[in-house]
Amino acid sequence: MNTKILTVNEYDPEPEVIREAAQVLKDGGLVAFPTETVYGLGGDGLNPEASGKIYAAKGRPSDNPLILHIAEREELIPLTAEIPQMAERLMDTFWPGPMTLIFRKSEQVPYETTGGLDTVAVRMPSHPVARRLIQEAGLPIAAPSANLSGRPSPTSASHVEEDLNGRIDMILDGGDVQIGLESTIIDVTGDAPVILRPGFISREDVEALMGSCTLDPAIVGKPDLNLRPKAPGMKYRHYAPQADMLIVEGDPDFVTRTICAKAAKDLAEGKKVAVLCTEESRAAYGDLSCHTVGTRGNEETIAHNLFRCLREFDEEKVDMIYSESFREGTLGGAIMNRLLKAAGYHVLQQIGGAHGSLS
Repeated sequence: MNTKILTVNEYDPEPEVIREAAQVLKDGGLVAFPTETVYGLGGDGLNPEASGKIYAAKGRPSDNPLILHIAEREELIPLTAEIPQMAERLMDTFWPGPMTLIFRKSEQVPYETTGGLDTVAVRMPSHPVARRLIQEAGLPIAAPSANLSGRPSPTSASHVEEDLNGRIDMILDGGDVQIGLESTIIDVTGDAPVILRPGFISREDVEALMGSCTLDPAIVGKPDLNLRPKAPGMKYRHYAPQADMLIVEGDPDFVTRTICAKAAKDLAEGKKVAVLCTEESRAAYGDLSCHTVGTRGNEETIAHNLFRCLREFDEEKVDMIYSESFREGTLGGAIMNRLLKAAGYHVLQQIGGAHGSLS
């Protein structure tokens, strides 16, 4: 397959480009496009064959559900069996934007899109290219992240091309995305909202609006391999670079000393080593190869740069990656959710001033 790449203005998308991409979707093809979170791989969400193409292009497990993207609130009605009042309140506050809601699905939504589930994930993106594409196509677009399954999510069109060139019909290049982490996923099928995947909209944001909000246990620990995932990212390893990766947690001095000592040992054994750190701590690692993910004074920079840095490690063909921890702040949960999955939950923690490990 010859993948066509078209440049599009991220703020004022050219109508002719949007029309061409929309026609690909109407014809059952696949188009990668920018959203405010990451690049999505879009297909007709009501066409079982198009959904099948998405799974095949990504190498994605068929029980990992897709997210439907809409442009207007009324487009939600035919996709769901009911819209709870708590969902209305969440949508009033956070749509359009980086929030996905889990509803009981209508018969119109095929099981090929929902991973065999009786629920459907729906989001209304705020990115102008995404909204115009949905409007022009006139259909809900099923769009997981536009990367090979398991790899770091794409935050630029070049990342999409690296993974999916020759596997999909078209890529719309709208430049780098804004947020860099996938949407927050909230289950609204029960009595209270449950976050299934943390994102830019934090638990604190939801609690401030709704009064209460819980986290699914899959967020804070290793996923159960017998789990039937209700939302993307709950079961399988994601965001993973090719190298082994270890997260080191503790006070700043412990972290830098530990990483430097372990890196020195690896280098002596002939391994190629890299460090994921912040601008504040970069100097502490001396001559080690460091990728600064951002600054702790602005956690949004860490979210924005995380996937880019993970991909850079692959480009450099490193053997071992050591990473600082980023649990602080309102985005800490979302950042660490991705980082823990990328590292396969390999963590070295400071316990009572001594080394302890979690794996």
